[in-house]
Amino acid sequence: MRKLNLVIAKSFLSMLFLVVAFALAPKLTAEAVSNEELIAIGQIFDGAYYATMYPDVAAASNGSQLWLLNHYVISGITEGRNPCATFNASEYMAKNPDLQAVFGDNLHGYVYHYVNVGKYEGRDGTPSVGTDIVVDNKYTLLGIYSTEYDYEAPRGSNIKIAASHVNGTVVKPGATFSANKAIGPRTTANGFVEAPVFINKEHAMGIGGGVCQVSSTIYAAMKVAGIKATERHPHSLPVYYLPDGWDATISGNTLDLKFKNTYKNNIIVYETANNGILTAALYLEN
Repeated sequence: MRKLNLVIAKSFLSMLFLVVAFALAPKLTAEAVSNEELIAIGQIFDGAYYATMYPDVAAASNGSQLWLLNHYVISGITEGRNPCATFNASEYMAKNPDLQAVFGDNLHGYVYHYVNVGKYEGRDGTPSVGTDIVVDNKYTLLGIYSTEYDYEAPRGSNIKIAASHVNGTVVKPGATFSANKAIGPRTTANGFVEAPVFINKEHAMGIGGGVCQVSSTIYAAMKVAGIKATERHPHSLPVYYLPDGWDATISGNTLDLKFKNTYKNNIIVYETANNGILTAALYLEN
């Protein structure tokens, strides 16, 4: 779904958005939220607010900003929880019946509409409770991206292990992130198993097959964040889980995905793999 030009006259923009959304936007489940919707959610989601508003969720998050965001995307939004002090998807849906013909009960779609169109039109999505909570958010989401994988296949096990190794990696100012270093050696001793890999434009089997999806999803989040790779290598064959040019293969210590933190504060690289959804997110500590 193409991002709409917000300079267009508001009335025409709203009509155009509804036509395009009706034609292109699938009715997605929480687990299959589109990346366009996920990125929109990330623009309004306030992790500090969410943790303060919902201490039951905060207690289980272990301080992970991506865990909090995932909770909202998967269950919090359908439970009627607020992602921030200024928006509630269920109440936005109720206040804007004209959008229901487009998005139905797809609450993620309402967030997308509000972020890209609704707030510029002055539509009201204010929550009925929780507007008085003021917090100091210590994190800014730079970029986020999700890909799908078969969690029941051997490569799914490798993806989950690799993502857990990456999750929470701190990249200090001036330091370089290395996917190889974050994931660690792909060995049976580290729990990795044999799964399909690409070798010289051929399909083969190898220990740790699937970990390149972990590095590739990080690279996709980097592209969303506008962070340039200092090292990146495409696969020798197309991958099914990302658009052309969005992948980043790694291999032993010879091929790596790297980026340098050019900010004055730490970047935290989060990555989670749950039930076939792999999500990478880059946060900046404020």
